[in-house]
Parts: sequence; C-alpha cells; structure tokens
Amino acid sequence: MATNRDRLSDPFVDWFRTSSPYIHAHRGRTFVIAFGGESLMDGSFASLAHDIALLNGLGIRLVLVHGARPQIEERLRLRNAHMQIVNGLRVTDSIALECVKEAAGIVRVEIEALLSMGLTNSPMAGANIRVASGNFVTARPLGVHNGVDYCHTGLVRRIDAAAISLLLETGAIALIPPLGYSPTGEVFNLTAADVAGSVASAIGADKLILLLEEGGIKDSRGKILTNIIPNELEVILSRRRLISDELRQSLLSAIACCRNGVRRVHLLSRAMDGALLKELFSRNGVGTMLTAEPYESIRTAGIDDVGGILELLTPLEERGILVRRSRELLETEIDRFSVVVLDGMIIGCAALYPYQPERMAELACVAVHPEYGGSGRGDRLLKHMEQRARQHAIQRVFVLTTQTTHWFRERGFEQLPVEQLPMAKRMLYNYQRNSKVLVKHLD
Repeated sequence: MATNRDRLSDPFVDWFRTSSPYIHAHRGRTFVIAFGGESLMDGSFASLAHDIALLNGLGIRLVLVHGARPQIEERLRLRNAHMQIVNGLRVTDSIALECVKEAAGIVRVEIEALLSMGLTNSPMAGANIRVASGNFVTARPLGVHNGVDYCHTGLVRRIDAAAISLLLETGAIALIPPLGYSPTGEVFNLTAADVAGSVASAIGADKLILLLEEGGIKDSRGKILTNIIPNELEVILSRRRLISDELRQSLLSAIACCRNGVRRVHLLSRAMDGALLKELFSRNGVGTMLTAEPYESIRTAGIDDVGGILELLTPLEERGILVRRSRELLETEIDRFSVVVLDGMIIGCAALYPYQPERMAELACVAVHPEYGGSGRGDRLLKHMEQRARQHAIQRVFVLTTQTTHWFRERGFEQLPVEQLPMAKRMLYNYQRNSKVLVKHLD
C-alpha cells in the first residue's frame, strides 16, 4: 500500500529521470572538450577528470585538447625570458619553443596520471580509462605579418581524422596537445582553441565544448546568453573591445567550427564545478550554446507534436484553467496550433480559430511550461499568434479565460460582452463555466 511518504518527490530520482533523455541521446556521440593549462595549475582538473570519466562510462567518445599557457609562462620565467605578443598572437622563438614542448609534455603526463586514477570509494573507481595521444595535427607556420616574424607559431593545416576516429572506436580517449608538426619535422606552437575547432570539424564531432576562464557570453546586464548563433556572436565581438585576446580567439574558432558543420558549440566557465554535467544533462544548461540554427523556435504544429501538446495541456485542464481536449480532437485541429520548441521539447503552445465573417479569431490553449514561465516566452508566443491572425486578415482576436484575465489585460486586451462574440462561438459559450471574454484590436 502506497503511503504519502512513498509519493513524496525525491530530488535525486527527479534529476535522474530528467537527465535520462540526455544520457540516451549522448551515447555513442563524439565530443571534443578543450581546456587551458590553468585547470592543472590550480588543482581543479581532478574534479574535471571525474566528470570526464563519467562521460566516458556513459559511452560518449571523447577527444581532449589541452592548453599549456601558464606552464609555458612559468618555464619562460625560469629562463628569464618572455614570449612577445603582437596583435593578440604569441611570437614563438627558439627559446619559447623549448618551453612550449616541455610544458606540453608535462601537462600531458599529468592529465594521463589523473585519468588513470582508480581509487576505491572515489568517482574514478573502476573507470579503467585508456588515454592515447599522437601526431594527429599537421601545421604550417603563421609566417611574417606586417613585418613581424612569428617564428614557430603556427596554424592548423590538416587533421588526421581517420587516425583519431580509429582510436575512438577502441573506446580510448584521444588527448591532443596544442602542438602541430610539419612534413619537414618542425614543431609549431598552436592555440588550443584552433586545434579543438579544427579537430571537431574534421572528425564530424557532435559537440565542441570550450571550458573558458571567462565563462559563457553575457548580455549588457551581465546575464548569460544561453543560446546564440554565429552572426549574433560576431556582432558582439565587433562591439566589445574589452574581450581578452585569448577569449576572442576562442570565440572566433567556435564560430568557424559551427559553420563547418559542428551542430553545437558550448562555452562554459572552467571555474564552475560540474559545469560539463550541468550543461550536458539539463535542458537549460549553465553556459552559452552556439548553434548554426536557433536552439529555440516557434513554428506551426504537426501531427507528431500531439503528444507533447497533450503533456503540456493536461495539468492545466486538470486544474480547470483550460477546457479539456481529447487526443482525437487535437489531432483533427493540429494545424491550428503553434508550438514553442526548446531542444526538441514543446514548452509552449497556442491555437487560433478564425471566424472570417466577423474578421475575428479565438486565441485558445495558450500555455507555457511552468519551468519556463516569466521568461518572456508567453509574450513571444502571443506576438507570433497575432502575426498569424493578421495573415488571415483578422482584425480582432479574443480569448475566453477564467484565471488569466490580468495577464491578457496587461497586454492590451479589453473585456467584451458575450453578446459580441461571433455568432458561431456565442452558441457554444458555456455559461456554467462563466469565462471572461477579452478582445484585442490588431494594428
């Protein structure tokens, strides 16, 4: 016999159930994860290693691209040398190149050691991760620009995608340093973002994830932009002058990668513990996601959306906020619905029923998922439905509501006597329900 205690919501169970669609969706996918050497300098990579082990255990194919900037700078200081920076790019002379090779080698060994942990009672217990590196990146010299010889600083020329894919097929994690090699045996210093973006594009990765010191992209109010497309990010880069050279290079690599076929690029704060898991296994995430197409959209509903609409409307119908509609009725009227879709999930809907003789239309089934209320989605949905009404030469839209009167009145709706409803609708009016009738004149 079930008790009230049995029916109480368990946060862990709720989280697991919510994350399960992502667990299924990510299995067998290929993610490229890039991070700087800072995570090894401040000791935070141990936690990141736990999360990487979890992703590997869930069947995700992983390529790790690491930076080594602080380790390089430390070795330069020991030699009383420095690396000149011109136009945001480092000039890698012979001394600097030796420091780059030393630092990259040490960082690689430290990462491999941390990913090899398997202590009992730790998140790495039983992980048994295999990590492999190699000369996967062919590079060319950056050359001389405006009279400046960048020496051993290079650019990615080619990625051995076949070798990386073959490695991933064995279940191993590919570890790639910010180095490239030329056919003549030279070594070039590369940026981790350039390598990561090039690798992701070459192997057809499903995601590129950049763990940044600055975190995601913020708007003018300091709020993280959860989703952005390349053109919008380019506008931000053109307007903001205080972005660091390193972040600017990372964002430019992200834009190029997105345009080269990688569907999603995630920009996360390295300082946030568990950022990888929070981003990948929750719908809202914690960073900025760059996508070639908008992550969220409003569109006309199709027959495949019936289940999602019912799931959204049923709780409101049970509370008496909306009039109950059967699946059969919804299927016959589906072309009247528009839906708000977020990452494949329907989080909002509305329907439009025109009454052409009176140039009026009823706006019905206006609903937004409670987790996304107060985010402006209701306003965007209303604006979309008004535009759809105008396309049908509708001059006035009306709603029948019992509990959301103020929301509509705040958006320009005025009360209308039942007697002024279109005749066909007036004959169906439920006086027992006693809904308020509100109308809005369209411009």
